[in-house]
Amino acid sequence: MATVTYHVVPHDEGFAYRVGDVYSEPFPTHDEALEAARIAATEHQQNGSDAEINFQDQGGRWHQEHAEGADRPETAVSDDS
Repeated sequence: MATVTYHVVPHDEGFAYRVGDVYSEPFPTHDEALEAARIAATEHQQNGSDAEINFQDQGGRWHQEHAEGADRPETAVSDDS
């Protein structure tokens, strides 16, 4: 199973958490960003409902996938600041 890691980093004159190349909103303090990352990581592991997902790739092609609500990744939080 894949592990999704939330990295707490300095960002935009404050701190944020990053997953891959995507940053959260900035937080004024490190502790606020770390707490937000922990909450997001916990919520990412919670089961939800099955869903149909439509998305466009970088080439402009549309795709449809079925997402199982119980198929959740493991998560981790890394304090990179």
